[in-house]
Amino acid sequence: MFWATAAIIVGIALTVVSADKFVEGAASLASRLGMSHFLIGLTIVSVGTSAPELLVSAVAAYEESPGLALGNALGSNITNIALVLGATACVFPLLIPRPLVRRELPLLLLVCLGVYALAYRGVFDLWAGIALVAALPVVLLQLMKDEAASGEEADIPDLSLPLSIILTIGGLLVLLASSKALVWGATEVARHFGVSELVIGLTIVAVGTSLPELAASMASALKNKTDMALGTVIGSNFFNFLGVIGIAAIISPFAIEADVYTRDLPWTLGLTVFLLLIARFGAHGTLNRSYGILLLLLYVSYLWHISATIVPN
Repeated sequence: MFWATAAIIVGIALTVVSADKFVEGAASLASRLGMSHFLIGLTIVSVGTSAPELLVSAVAAYEESPGLALGNALGSNITNIALVLGATACVFPLLIPRPLVRRELPLLLLVCLGVYALAYRGVFDLWAGIALVAALPVVLLQLMKDEAASGEEADIPDLSLPLSIILTIGGLLVLLASSKALVWGATEVARHFGVSELVIGLTIVAVGTSLPELAASMASALKNKTDMALGTVIGSNFFNFLGVIGIAAIISPFAIEADVYTRDLPWTLGLTVFLLLIARFGAHGTLNRSYGILLLLLYVSYLWHISATIVPN
């Protein structure tokens, strides 16, 4: 139990740090190869914040721990909206851009409904995975149009070529190793306490792998780029729905536990709808401190719901 707990703590820490260094190195390398800052921000930087979820879920699927893979994806989306946006809004009121209300959030709701519909088949199989991954480029193209209209460009670190290569390759290798350690520790803890891997994925692992989104949102808000803080969370949720669940299903198709239908998918859908309603009808187009506190309370309520529905194995 000691080593499993240590693996979770060290795995989360190394996953977050290695993902950040991987993004730094890859972004600098891409810049040196002539890619525009805008395109780097859209692809490497935005997708990079979801690298921990992707690697952890992919490793979990490969090692036949599908509950952990799905729990990590859904739990991260719930954590992003309720905990990350809630905590950020409590510190910095977030201005909500109108394009986000008109396009990105309705599209995110549509994707959420699509995942919900696929889940009711009882299994995320190969074809479901292919469908989700195939939808990802379509969403990225839509985000590209909106990013181009906003005129925002990512801040790319200016690193030497050797350092860029070292950070890219080293960050990816450490990210893979730390993901394997995190998955092993999480499955061991689940077995020890007699709870499902799904629950561990929804809570401990989801919070740990959402730390890059929290850091990115806080950093953007500190620079008075609150639209980027919201964009980070929305983009990450798109990638978790389509990329993380889709790739996990392609690697190893898996059946869906009953609690996912009755608890986790309704919470994911409900929070997505709630965020859309706040954005459209909230006070002066702002996610203010009151809404932030409400989102944090909803996250606590979700954790209570999980604890109330846990059935020991």
